[in-house]
Amino acid sequence: MIVVGGGFGGLQVVKDLRRAPVSVTLIDWRNFHLFQPLTYQVATGALAPSDVTYPLRALFGADPNVEVMLAEVTGFDLESREVLLANDSQPDAPASLRYDTLVVAAGSSYSYFGHEEWREVAAEVKSLESAISVRSRILEAFERAELSMVEAECRAEMTFVVVGGGPTGVEIAGQIGELARDTLQHYYKRIDPGDARILLVEAGDRILSVFAPSLSAKAWKSLEHLGVTPTVNRTVVDIGLDGVSLQAPDGSTQLVPAHTVIWAAGVRASDLASKLGELAHAEVDQAGRVTVGRDLTLAGHPEVIALGDMASVSDGAGGVLPLPGLAPVAIQQGAYAARVIRRRLDGKPARRFRYINKGNLATIGRGHAVAELGPIRLSGLPAWMIWLFVHIWYLIGYQNRIVVMIRWAISFFSSGRAQGSRIISRS
Repeated sequence: MIVVGGGFGGLQVVKDLRRAPVSVTLIDWRNFHLFQPLTYQVATGALAPSDVTYPLRALFGADPNVEVMLAEVTGFDLESREVLLANDSQPDAPASLRYDTLVVAAGSSYSYFGHEEWREVAAEVKSLESAISVRSRILEAFERAELSMVEAECRAEMTFVVVGGGPTGVEIAGQIGELARDTLQHYYKRIDPGDARILLVEAGDRILSVFAPSLSAKAWKSLEHLGVTPTVNRTVVDIGLDGVSLQAPDGSTQLVPAHTVIWAAGVRASDLASKLGELAHAEVDQAGRVTVGRDLTLAGHPEVIALGDMASVSDGAGGVLPLPGLAPVAIQQGAYAARVIRRRLDGKPARRFRYINKGNLATIGRGHAVAELGPIRLSGLPAWMIWLFVHIWYLIGYQNRIVVMIRWAISFFSSGRAQGSRIISRS
């Protein structure tokens, strides 16, 4: 069998089948697993890239039934049961691989809602490369402000706009606030990093809309304490080198002069989802997700399973299950897919997938977070401790857990960050 994607879903499938009587080939175009929920901490210098990554071969190298392949999947031949691979840079590499069972967990990327030209100006933090790029942009902004001789230009350099009031937007805005007001204090002679303006823009009527309104309000206050200005009911209508144009409900627009814009608003499924949908004549929604059955299989192709951010699960009644695009969903679906495959090996039918919502967590800054665990709603330090434990628990690799715990301990007690994590990298 073949598993496409070394993210949370694909990784869980392979982990749960590493002792099964089946040969597994894991294909990813990167050679590492990325702990995506913490990439924003790489983008703000709280963690180093090595803290949130783990080599795939190190995970499965000792498993005789698992093969790891570094390759890019370009498409599928469902009739011949083949995965198509890009081999332009290596002509002698295989152009395709045959499978009897295929699991596609290719994830998603940020959507710019039809404005692809914004991608060059408004960076995102979903990949490791983009997180490192954002880190450099943030740090370079302070360096340019230090050198600026024009007050208006200095203000624009010291203005950071984060688009999207979901968990990622809230978390990165809070981290920039900590970076400016705690970590970078006393490092500059001409500017005060604490004067930085951090604007969090949300099109809806409140931030963290997936949380209870009371927790959204507490997150708002925590952000203001860090110097972040949350702004709701504002739609981004243009992003350029000179700043961001925001539209109010009455149609009026405002230009916010800013040279650093970070995008955290909306995602779109991997292109492989639409390719599967086209081949199987399955529905593909506006976010690019292919619709699969309650057993996560593709219509007419029970040997193909799609999961995670790239799949929309049918509820069996003409609608879809309201599943959030979060790591816990992908992990549960990966574990379910492995069980389906094991049951097939035993000649047993598959049961329906059921998602168990274990709650929502979002951190605002050091010692500040919000948590919604069923009827239990927490904020402040207790929520932050739960957030810390959960993220340490899910980090891949013993060494990663120890290093991240040490870094967070240093940050918590000293308001500092690892010096090496604040390096400006130019490609």
